[in-house]
Amino acid sequence: MTDPKVLSGKDTAIAAYESFKDRISLLSTKGITPGLCVILVGEDPASKIYVRTKTKKLKSLGLKSEAIRLESSVQESELISVINDLNNDNSFHGILVQMPLPEHINSQNIINAIKPEKDVDGFHPENVGWLSIGKPRFIPCTPKGIMRIFNHYNIDLSGKDVVVIGRSNIVGRPMSTLVSSSNKGANGTCTICHSRTSDLFEYTKRADVVISAIGIPNYLKADMIKDGSIIIDVGINRIDAENEKGYKIVGDVDYNSVIDKVSKITPVPGGVGPMTIAMLVENTIEAAEKAFDQ
Repeated sequence: MTDPKVLSGKDTAIAAYESFKDRISLLSTKGITPGLCVILVGEDPASKIYVRTKTKKLKSLGLKSEAIRLESSVQESELISVINDLNNDNSFHGILVQMPLPEHINSQNIINAIKPEKDVDGFHPENVGWLSIGKPRFIPCTPKGIMRIFNHYNIDLSGKDVVVIGRSNIVGRPMSTLVSSSNKGANGTCTICHSRTSDLFEYTKRADVVISAIGIPNYLKADMIKDGSIIIDVGINRIDAENEKGYKIVGDVDYNSVIDKVSKITPVPGGVGPMTIAMLVENTIEAAEKAFDQ
């Protein structure tokens, strides 16, 4: 039996995929199959797993999904050339470049090269701008997935004190925008904390909701939060373990430490991760819908 405190990303993703079926079918009647191309540079093991998982999920839904693999020595200009070809390929509605990239490649230049209408990650400056004024073209997948979890479990953030730990453009900053927006289910009062925040735990201890995206295993413990708080754990960290793999995956939150104190919590794995992929699928579908409507 599922712990009633657990906010299951797996269950939320199942519901999301079910809701996509009619949209995919409607596009099919118009001769459109949503397509995503993922570009992987180098041999980073975690990135290879992420790319394989993403392409497999899209294909399982009958969508077009391809991966382009490039050597880590590829030059920035060559990568941009590949992106330009995809920008002009109407069979792909979404383009995703798997991060991180090798140090000799400027990640922002690569993001800027993606046509904003195909930027299903929502990282292009134009799309960041649209999100900031409350008219998003694409919402970055992880923050969008977190908001969908709140919605699935009927958690209304209105009037709640929300602390986001981490200020990245991938999670922290867009998360704060969504939490504080005037959209249904949002309207939270948001504070972004980061590595230069003084007395971080003074913020987390009074927060109704804590969203942690810092990448430090088991960082947040029971004495750092208040009773009855809601914890969203974005962290995916690999630590050594005495098992067949030699490691296990844990979040930023010390789950066993906080479980008796929280009212709700996302597990790791099985929490935010599945929703990030589900929202990538939805953004790809949205890109196809918008391309048809143009």
